[in-house]
Amino acid sequence: MRISKPSIHSACIALLMGAATAALAQDSNRQSAADQGQASMDRLESAVARSKDAAGRMPDPTLPRTDDPANRRRAFEGLRNRISAPDMEARARAAQARGQASLAAERERQAKALRQALGLEPAEEQALAKAAPAVTAKGWVPVLFVSSSMPISTLRNYAVQLERVHGVMAFRGVPGGLRKMGPMAKLTAQILRLDPGCEGPNCVMRNVQLIIDPIVFRQHGIAQVPALAMIPGDPTQAYCERDDDSPRAAHVVFGDSALSGMFDEYARLGGKEEVSHAQALLADH
Repeated sequence: MRISKPSIHSACIALLMGAATAALAQDSNRQSAADQGQASMDRLESAVARSKDAAGRMPDPTLPRTDDPANRRRAFEGLRNRISAPDMEARARAAQARGQASLAAERERQAKALRQALGLEPAEEQALAKAAPAVTAKGWVPVLFVSSSMPISTLRNYAVQLERVHGVMAFRGVPGGLRKMGPMAKLTAQILRLDPGCEGPNCVMRNVQLIIDPIVFRQHGIAQVPALAMIPGDPTQAYCERDDDSPRAAHVVFGDSALSGMFDEYARLGGKEEVSHAQALLADH
């Protein structure tokens, strides 16, 4: 069939009008979506503002007053009315006991490792800590005041002589402070080992008591070391169990010399009776 020109023209116009209508519909949809998004943002901002206002008006939390009799009464009533749970309490006590036992075991393990590393056996440490020195005939004990800053060789030589006269080596404090006993344990081992090259737990130690006593230093006015004093009684008693009125020596000898020379000087100062027994012990070796 022959198509006339007016029919073609009408079809073109219809297509153009359809395209325009579709474009207008798309623009209308985009505008609607934009309007909806803006409305959502406005609602969100309004909700956030209301939350802030509510938080600002909310009072700060406070604890109940402990001085209020009513509060105390309610608290005690709550404790009395609580439900008893013997099984839970038993488990809690058992867990606490296991924790304490585990902590004690760990401390002992670390202490044992330290003793083995330093060559100090438990029996030797107990002897060092608890054994009282053999008091001389008249009750005077030679106490040599020393310092950890002195050469190890000098301290070892004094330890040899003090062992012969049942003397005591006194330190004012502990290297590194009282909370750090490791350095003092190491120093003790270095001083008392018969063989300075020995390592391990089987090293033989000298029978000399070492004490840490700032009070005995203050009592005798020790400002320099080495110094010797013949102290009556037991100078190894823990200083926390003594006071400033505890017995003290009549004389103090200062000077870096052999123990025999210090005894001679002590006797010259008027302490001949105090040092006579120690001099006899030193002369026998």
